[in-house]
Amino acid sequence: MSTSKSIYHKPTYYTNRELSWIEFNYRVLSEARDKTLPLLERLKFLSITASNLDEFFMIRVASLKDMVNANYNKPDIAGLTPKEQLDKITVKTHELVTIQYNTFNRSFIPQLKQNKIEIITQYEDLDASQSAYVDQYFQTDVYPVLTPMAVDSSRPFPLIRNKSLNIGALICDKKSSVAYDFATVQVPAVLPRVVQIPSTKPETTTLILLEQIIEKNINSLFLNYDVICAYPYRVMRNADLTIDEDEAADLLNEIQKQLKKRQWGEAIKLEVEDKMDKRLLKILRKELHIKEEDIYSVNGPLDLTFLMKLYGLDGFDHLKKEKYTPQPVKGLNHEEDLFTQIRRKDILLFHPYHTFDPVVDFVRQAAKDPNVLAIKQTLYRVSSHSPIIASLAAAAENGKQVSVLVELKARFDEENNIIWAKKLEKAGCHVIYGLVGLKTHSKITLVVRKEEDGIRRYVHLGTGNYNDSTAKLYTDMGLLTCSAPIGEDATAVFNMLSGYSEPLSWNELSLAPLWLRDKFLDLIKRETLHAKNGDKAHIIAKMNSLCDADIIAALYEASCAGVTIELIIRGICCLRPGLEGVSENITVRSIVGNFLEHARIFYFYNNGYEEIYMGSADWMPRNLDKRVEILFPVEDESLRDEIKDILRIQLQDTVKAHILKPDGSYDKIDKRGKVRLNSQEYFCEKAIQEASLVNSVHNNRLFEPIESEE
Repeated sequence: MSTSKSIYHKPTYYTNRELSWIEFNYRVLSEARDKTLPLLERLKFLSITASNLDEFFMIRVASLKDMVNANYNKPDIAGLTPKEQLDKITVKTHELVTIQYNTFNRSFIPQLKQNKIEIITQYEDLDASQSAYVDQYFQTDVYPVLTPMAVDSSRPFPLIRNKSLNIGALICDKKSSVAYDFATVQVPAVLPRVVQIPSTKPETTTLILLEQIIEKNINSLFLNYDVICAYPYRVMRNADLTIDEDEAADLLNEIQKQLKKRQWGEAIKLEVEDKMDKRLLKILRKELHIKEEDIYSVNGPLDLTFLMKLYGLDGFDHLKKEKYTPQPVKGLNHEEDLFTQIRRKDILLFHPYHTFDPVVDFVRQAAKDPNVLAIKQTLYRVSSHSPIIASLAAAAENGKQVSVLVELKARFDEENNIIWAKKLEKAGCHVIYGLVGLKTHSKITLVVRKEEDGIRRYVHLGTGNYNDSTAKLYTDMGLLTCSAPIGEDATAVFNMLSGYSEPLSWNELSLAPLWLRDKFLDLIKRETLHAKNGDKAHIIAKMNSLCDADIIAALYEASCAGVTIELIIRGICCLRPGLEGVSENITVRSIVGNFLEHARIFYFYNNGYEEIYMGSADWMPRNLDKRVEILFPVEDESLRDEIKDILRIQLQDTVKAHILKPDGSYDKIDKRGKVRLNSQEYFCEKAIQEASLVNSVHNNRLFEPIESEE
């Protein structure tokens, strides 16, 4: 790829990764502003934008600040130094936060009122009876939990925890009204942030935020003082764990130590109410060492993630979308042994349209089956009450060989994974804590079974985590197979993870960081050669993020050769489509809808000998170089046809698709003259109809075909 590097690695051909991510959060925010959606669904999306922004600051912005502090000035692929990136991020995120609060104040507050949900955002708006109720609630439920802290010459400024909501106050000794001191109290996370109180209006649910209750009664926390003013504030800190794995004798203990440090990292963002007293703000700035540009003054409640609690309110189902129930997998008989069905034919799973139950049952049946000798699995993120964990523990207790790789470095799931790892070890499982210097992000389960004709290996491979909760919210693909070549490769994967034995050759699976990058580059180059020979060439790739410079350069070269390239990328995309002489044959779309698009699917026309791969890796340096990832082929022709149909429908989505423009911005599709097609709704309806037509005549068509644009 040396030629393409010199030609296609110009900074002007790329979009900065962080600015592209902010564009993604704008797309999520556009769902919150979409008035065709039910009100509480829109509220949920606004909450998600706030949660996304928190993680962005704690990890991405924090990392850039570390680079600036270390005088690291190397530009990124778009030619921006860390300092230049921070400057642009500051402008964009301030704009984003302004739109968030404009949406909350101008759209949501009035519409919630119209729909009998009233949020009291200022305690002064309470009437006498409500005020009495709130005061009583404070005395009985809140006051005993609070720990007010004053700051003076004998008491230093306290450590303010990451992401915690606090109330800062200026207080003055009643005996001496000359000077004032700073005091703070943390809004306790153990109590509900949203409190329901008696309503003054019929059939109305009235809510007040916990910080308003504390503010109203803050005088009772400082009885010998006059409270001059009190305002909420919130601090975001650097939460990017840095672990020297070579020096860490026990990775488990080292991560547990680092998790505690995460609460006290460098302050990188301060959120305050826009009416905060300037004297109070000055103290916070000084003590937290916060720069002016890192202060976000907002017109409304801090930390909009509380809006997710409103989504869970009872009695307002008419303001939500009807909850979708994942359907049975077409052709899968729940009354027949699962292993028998896998022997008969590979099984394709499409979550959340299909239920996650077959994956859970795969492990559960293996745990109980007397013919199963061993179960091996990688776990990256699992649910808090994981049935898969329970089955693995039961399998070990039943005397089976159980090996589980639990990735302790799964960001923000480290603590949860430590708990599960200890539970599995206690049950007798052999637990591996990942590989030094690499995250194990692959999704693979191997079941070794003794049968009449010898040992047979059954394998599940997926694009998403073994998490039964997120499987209802994320769109992912999975494959159940007993292909002998894939089974051999699966054994090799686990031998490599548990020891150091790497096989001399592989059959079907491609692994990162060994040679997955080269595999993708070779597949792209093959399409390029077909196009140069005058043959039809076509690539469709669906993933979460695209920011690898070498992959993008290869796609640019393929585009210039005449390859049609259609990309479906939910989040970050550093590639710029539609550049004259560079990417004119490339289109990029992002689908943001009710479910989080999470699957990774790669289609290559291959001169008519079509190939489809799925896997756990995005086209990002971290996935290709710093993680253990697996790419697997779909060999069954009928399953390939199903996946091609999934890609085709997504490429024709006119409702939830956003189209990437050459300048890095996105536009919704102009629906005028086009068929309305929401791909996620389409797949829901299709799964429901297929489930209702089980064992019926297979020749009946479920839907009128949508003409391909090819």
